[in-house]
Amino acid sequence: MTRYKLTIAYDGTKFHGFQRQNDLRTVQGVLEKALTKMTKGQHIDVMGSGRTDAGVHAFGQVIHFDYPGQMPALNMLKAVNSLMPLDVLVKDSEIVDENFHARYGVKKKTYQYRVDCGYYTDPFKRFYTGHYPYKVSVDKIQTALKDLEGEHDFTSFAASGGVIENKVRTIYSATCVYNKNNDELVFEFTGNGFLYNMVRILVATLLEIGNGRRDVHDFLRLFEVKDRQEARGTAPASGLYLKEVFYD
Repeated sequence: MTRYKLTIAYDGTKFHGFQRQNDLRTVQGVLEKALTKMTKGQHIDVMGSGRTDAGVHAFGQVIHFDYPGQMPALNMLKAVNSLMPLDVLVKDSEIVDENFHARYGVKKKTYQYRVDCGYYTDPFKRFYTGHYPYKVSVDKIQTALKDLEGEHDFTSFAASGGVIENKVRTIYSATCVYNKNNDELVFEFTGNGFLYNMVRILVATLLEIGNGRRDVHDFLRLFEVKDRQEARGTAPASGLYLKEVFYD
């Protein structure tokens, strides 16, 4: 068996998330179906760096799988791409050591979130951005982002019903820029791990800070209270992108 590491991009609009689900179209399901076809019926398990929800996109999701026999990495990229639907693209392929693990070997990830600031919902951007038509101060948001950096307990920013008990994570960088040409706010977060819906909840909180509905340093209070209800909103899945996954 040969272990392959693939970097893939996908438009999450028509997927019910990454993880395999019976009778639903998922990214993992599409990949495994293609590999099963390549092996003439032998099921191949695909492991991703992490799950993405329905409607969430990826520029740089990483997967691995063990393939019977061996072919050059470039040939694997071409073969898998030939069987992919138009909303999935294999961007890179490598043969890796059997100890490489797409999920457990992750050191950090970068997520991007795009917010359309137009007054009306743009029909051509509605599946690829969140939408916030209210005035925001980018300066306030950038000040608040500094409070996010470092190690914190993100209990207030974890979706209820999650099974992970330890909610301490480290954010290495958190940025926001205004793209004037697209009339968009573009957020990026790099950290050692992210809780379920964490980025979307952070963005919703930041937009309220930018709009003046919250104090600019409200993150410091939210870290202390450890109460999901205090953070309130969740930004839509459509604006979220898994940008890059880092390994040693």
